[in-house]
Amino acid sequence: MKLMIVGADGQLGSDLVSQFQDHAKLIPLTYQDGDITDPGFVNRICRSHAPDVIINTAAFHQVPRCEDEPQRAFEVNALGARNLAFAAKDQGSRLIHISTDYVFDGLKTTPYTEEDAPNPLSVYANTKLSGEYFVSSICEQFMILRVSGIYGQTRCIGKGSNFINTMLKMYRENKPLRVVTDEILTPTSTLEISRQIEVMINHNLNGLFHVTCEGACSWHEFAQSIFDILDYRVKVETAKVADFPSIVKRPHYSVLENARLKEAGLNRMSHWRNALQEFLTTVEVNQL
Repeated sequence: MKLMIVGADGQLGSDLVSQFQDHAKLIPLTYQDGDITDPGFVNRICRSHAPDVIINTAAFHQVPRCEDEPQRAFEVNALGARNLAFAAKDQGSRLIHISTDYVFDGLKTTPYTEEDAPNPLSVYANTKLSGEYFVSSICEQFMILRVSGIYGQTRCIGKGSNFINTMLKMYRENKPLRVVTDEILTPTSTLEISRQIEVMINHNLNGLFHVTCEGACSWHEFAQSIFDILDYRVKVETAKVADFPSIVKRPHYSVLENARLKEAGLNRMSHWRNALQEFLTTVEVNQL
């Protein structure tokens, strides 16, 4: 299998490279290799390599910046996906596009399934949903994967960190740790997503899928669990979203149900606590 990974040096892309490096011919693309908002570049690189599968992990996901730069957000998250979709269709490639739990408004109190109607609240969420629509309307072979609260060993390129990095940095600098209790999600490791993607490719799945760890928690519970697993004697203080004013509207509840994976009997995602335990006991914590 010839596998092109767009964003190969990013948080998810790095784990995908590791997951497939021994049993696929990898075509890793980084931002330095070219810009997916340039259709000429996308067409040339896809014609040159003729990949069987393209995984698009590239995104403009600095959510506050998206509010200030909506045009750039749309170029990357929507038009970039559109360019890849047309190129994949022309080459007969399967496109796997990574989307987000933020396409929902958070008004539900039970997990969202793939059948629930999106209602994005922010520029970021709107542009990611637009990318979904481009992929599903253009590609003949595609998978759209919605993920939630992802973290991995490689730092997020756009943000420079993920939630775990941020918590550990604040702890090391003796900064007050106050985390919200009223945003509920499912933290998901990039290693779990990478393993699941391999299963999905091997079974030739097609369409829209939710791909998150099992269970749900608040950001506060997630933060406290990080320190508990590491056996750091830290008490994370509670806070509310209203304590941190922001121009960005975020869903207060964005838990996803992997309904379609379960229907297919192919859900391999662990509970978020187990995934976090594996992550923190197998990485060099001092490097996070």
